[in-house]
Amino acid sequence: MKKILLLATGGTIASRKTKDGLTPQLTPKDLLSYVPLPAGFCQVDTIQLFNLDSTNIQPQHWLLIARTVQEHYQSYDGFVICHGTDTMAYTAAALSYLIQEPDKPIVVTGSQKPIDMDITDAKTNLKDSLHWACEGDGGVCIVFGGRVIAGTRARKSRSKSYNAFSSINFPELAVIRDDTIVRYIPAPPSHGPKFFRQLDTKVSVLKLTPGLSVDTFTAVGNFCDGLIIESYGVGGVPDLYSDALAQISHAGKVVVVATQVPHEGSDMAIYRVGHLVKERLGLLETYDMTLESTVTKLMWVLAQTKNPRMIDRLFYQTINHDILWAK
Repeated sequence: MKKILLLATGGTIASRKTKDGLTPQLTPKDLLSYVPLPAGFCQVDTIQLFNLDSTNIQPQHWLLIARTVQEHYQSYDGFVICHGTDTMAYTAAALSYLIQEPDKPIVVTGSQKPIDMDITDAKTNLKDSLHWACEGDGGVCIVFGGRVIAGTRARKSRSKSYNAFSSINFPELAVIRDDTIVRYIPAPPSHGPKFFRQLDTKVSVLKLTPGLSVDTFTAVGNFCDGLIIESYGVGGVPDLYSDALAQISHAGKVVVVATQVPHEGSDMAIYRVGHLVKERLGLLETYDMTLESTVTKLMWVLAQTKNPRMIDRLFYQTINHDILWAK
């Protein structure tokens, strides 16, 4: 019988109604009581790491989850992390960099409705997640709405519907229907897990909007070690910010250009506003990466090295399917 460790962190799945709105209150044992498992399915142990609305999740919580998985890795066949949906994609991406090449399933799941409601997606999502943790491939993923999505490719694309998560610029790994797993993408070879315990959290995202002041651009850049610019279209930086960007880059900050467009990624070589600034300042770009993966990967990279060549190499290294189109 497979042994699974369920880590509870709060979220809607564990919430009850209060006078102030939904608040996480249920324990992991409470969660399991709503999902009767057939005899011999698996043995599930539980740990309550914290009980937070995922809006309150911070990088130190990602590190705690990763450290807990590492401490129990040899004792279990798979892991399920119950989590709120609002920052679930960030957590799944962060865990993909903190726990690389695992040969066991590490599943992040949750729900759009609390598990104690009569009509809820929570019971199916939790059961599917336990099923994947027992029979699925190694790697960090999100299991939600019958879909298995690589941890670096997930994004919450609907705020209320049960099919809340989409796989961005990459196929779903598998689907689960009536306890049957249909695989689409085979797991890459694993050489055993590599765990990391540090993140540089001084990474900021600056979303470009018409009218954004140069002072704001400069202030955000000066504050951080890594600046991610959410630009327009395939990526570029308006001429207005050229001098400020050069100052930020020459100060040793790592600058990554992303796109506000959800699908099809960046390509800064197409237009002058992207090509010239990338070549002149040596900027990185996201290509087909999600913003969630870009943020968490840059935190991981900057915790490993401050050497520009090493930063480039690590950033463009494919980890858990996160980037495939880099040129």
